Amino acid sequence: MARRLLAVSILPLLVLGLTLGLASRANAEEGSQSLYDRLGGVYNIALVVDDFVDRIVDNEILNANPQVYAHREPLRFPGLKFQLTAQICQATGGPCNYTGMSMKETHDGWMITEEEWQALGVDFKASLDKFGVPEAEQQELFAIVESTKGDIVVGAP
Repeated sequence: MARRLLAVSILPLLVLGLTLGLASRANAEEGSQSLYDRLGGVYNIALVVDDFVDRIVDNEILNANPQVYAHREPLRFPGLKFQLTAQICQATGGPCNYTGMSMKETHDGWMITEEEWQALGVDFKASLDKFGVPEAEQQELFAIVESTKGDIVVGAP
């Protein structure tokens, strides 16, 4: 029993260590690699997405918007994590194929404000920092996310 408990408690540390190690290796090999490769591939992207979605689901600023809160159904979270992982994987040059709706279709009628957009960015940054994603890669990821703002935020250019 003690061996099993020890294995269960060490597993998250091993995953975190692997993630940080891959991020460091990716940084060293940065030369001509895609952002996807520098992030360490789909598994590292999925780790960040898992943490990020957990953060935004609990975000009080986002949940104050009744349109956003109405979509907080726990049964949807695994699908959201899957689709978001595929979307980021594809957008960063990986082999994934995002098959979900456009950002405009997905967020139509949600009335997301600039304040909510900023809160989302804070959560994304916290997740990236948690897993040791280097600053250069973070900036590239934020540029990708920023490119969707016009389809998500009410009144955005």
